Amino acid sequence: MNRKYIDFINMVHLRGPNIWAYRPVIEALVDIGGLEDCPSNTIPGFAERLSAWLPSLIEHRCSIGERGGFLQRLREGTWAGHILEHVALEMQSLAGMPGGLGRARETPVRGVYKVIIRAWHEPLARAALYAARDLVMAAIEDRAYDVQGAVDRLRGLADGLNLGPSTACIVDAADDRDIPAIRLSEANLLQLGYGAGQRRIWTAETSCTSAIAEDISRNKDLTRRLLSACGVPVPRGRLVGSAGEAWEAAESIGLPVVLKPSDGNHGRGVFTNLGSRAEVDAAYAVAVDEGSGVIVERFVSGDEHRLLVVGGRLIAAARGETAGVVGDGHSTVRQLIESQINSDPRRGSDEDHPLNPIRLDSAARLELARQGMDGDTVPPAGAEVMVQRNGNVSHDVTDRVHPQVAEQVSLAARVVGLDIAGIDLVARDISRPLEEQDGAVVEVNAGPGLLMHLKPASGTPRPVGQAIVEYLFPDGGDGRVPVVGVSGTRGKTSVARLVAHLLQLGGCPVGLACSDGLFFGQRQVERADCATWEAGRRVLLNPAVQAAVIENGGRVILGEGLSYDRCRIGVVTAIDPAGTWPEFHMTQPEQLCQVYRTQVDVVLPGGAGVLNADDPLVAGLAPLCDGAVVFYSTDEASPVVAAHLAAGGRAVAVRDRHIVLAEGGIEIPVLACAELGPPAGGVEGGLSHLQAALAVAWMLDIDVDMMRAGVRAWWAARQPPAHEARGSAVAVQS
Repeated sequence: MNRKYIDFINMVHLRGPNIWAYRPVIEALVDIGGLEDCPSNTIPGFAERLSAWLPSLIEHRCSIGERGGFLQRLREGTWAGHILEHVALEMQSLAGMPGGLGRARETPVRGVYKVIIRAWHEPLARAALYAARDLVMAAIEDRAYDVQGAVDRLRGLADGLNLGPSTACIVDAADDRDIPAIRLSEANLLQLGYGAGQRRIWTAETSCTSAIAEDISRNKDLTRRLLSACGVPVPRGRLVGSAGEAWEAAESIGLPVVLKPSDGNHGRGVFTNLGSRAEVDAAYAVAVDEGSGVIVERFVSGDEHRLLVVGGRLIAAARGETAGVVGDGHSTVRQLIESQINSDPRRGSDEDHPLNPIRLDSAARLELARQGMDGDTVPPAGAEVMVQRNGNVSHDVTDRVHPQVAEQVSLAARVVGLDIAGIDLVARDISRPLEEQDGAVVEVNAGPGLLMHLKPASGTPRPVGQAIVEYLFPDGGDGRVPVVGVSGTRGKTSVARLVAHLLQLGGCPVGLACSDGLFFGQRQVERADCATWEAGRRVLLNPAVQAAVIENGGRVILGEGLSYDRCRIGVVTAIDPAGTWPEFHMTQPEQLCQVYRTQVDVVLPGGAGVLNADDPLVAGLAPLCDGAVVFYSTDEASPVVAAHLAAGGRAVAVRDRHIVLAEGGIEIPVLACAELGPPAGGVEGGLSHLQAALAVAWMLDIDVDMMRAGVRAWWAARQPPAHEARGSAVAVQS
């Protein structure tokens, strides 16, 4: 009897657009052994066990297209590869990564399947596949399986891989604008856009954020003095070097006062409403350890607010509130905090909770001491106990901000020099000017957290990610440079190199990744085969690159995916039915078309597919292109070109032995084929490769005279010296 098992033969991470999806996926080659003879409806109790362990599988519509569709397939009978796909997707969903494409496809080898799942993070997708395999086998064998434990492990892995909420909201907003994003580190450093069009973000800091401004914002005393000089209301204060000096400053400024580190953050070591020598001394002892100095400032009465300024505009505002408890006559303050405050479902330590838990830190203990209490005190029934005067800044008040306040916080950000700033101010009523209520700006922060505006405890969530993306890419910009992807079974290297040459003639810094190497401008930086995902990505990372030309062979598409999400121009030169890849189980012409259509699928709506009209398999890809289509042909009587031109399309054709750019009844001659010498019209593989490059240049608005000069220079540089040519001719004759 055949053994029942599920084994992974191989897993491939397709890191870019591929034959399955526009997004990264894991393609697993799976051997199900004897389970090929055991569809799900032949295994007693299997469907019931699986749906009991994962009841949320009811949401999987499957090919039936309705809720519960997969469970219906499970009852009717389906195979282990298909089941593995759905369970792996659901495990990822339970780990916090919902949705995503899944596929299960048979291969020519009996019992071997390709199982494809969306990979937000490669380690997570791999772990989900292994967990799904173990769960499915346990259900098949009717043995115990710790579903919750597996989900918890996956969730922990996802938490370590996911972007923070501030970064994620910016990336999501960029994705909505079709701006590509590349993660540059395991932390929150990302590149938005390609090449010279890129911007970088790290949480709420950008590549436009000034390092000097960051330093100023960290120096609270310097910030206060600069703001004051420019007319922004700030509390009177000064830097002190000892507890005694702090008390002298407090007396001079006037009690009550605020005492805080000169360069602290996250509110650590900040003490407010200090009214006695003992309180100042106690606060100084804590604050001095939180930073390199201590500031004493006048206490400003009112609520704490955080206002977000992006590119000089107020985008969002949140108000804080005090936190207190009411005694019940038998619980300690510590217990009351847990039962009355931290039990609020809005409080927690992760991004799903807009409010932080209250802890008995040094500031809270000082606040309790003022009331003659500590954490173990049992307040009388009905007694109100203040625990925290500041913090909990998570109640949206954006629509209430007075215009003068908005102007002042915008000025504060400009004075410090920050493009994105979190302005802390204290005011009793944010809808009134600060001067009317003795309000003041107390801090200016670089890299502000955005969660309070995304998920406020009350009020309207604000689209702060969109505001940051609009600032980085104004007027609908997408951060892209022209990307030319060249694929096919013949001539793609020649086309890629000639396209790069034509672009460089106009002074455009070009990055080229092809089989001949990696080039930046005229400089070759790698001599190995660089028609790879990694080399293509290096081109897109380079901020000097204003246009990218990237060659993609079939093996790259099948084994790595494309290095870009979309391209301006996609070229397919030829599809050779004999050029199969049995290692990928790709042996039929229709499968080869599926591979090369990937290059056409990713063409932007405003771009173009450049296709060889003389190859029926290539010409058949035209309807799949979201952009325009430009055909090229060496056949003067090409019916494909004739029909395309009649429909108003463009083509690079041959007329009377001249290469012409044809559109709308107008034909612009570029070169006589005779100029290129023998073989007739041949440039490193043929006239068709030259036509493909000219079609790309045409769609990138390169001047015809420049095309002509560029091709002549290219051809001349590749001809042997005259004496070598004569010598070769003599040798042939002899």
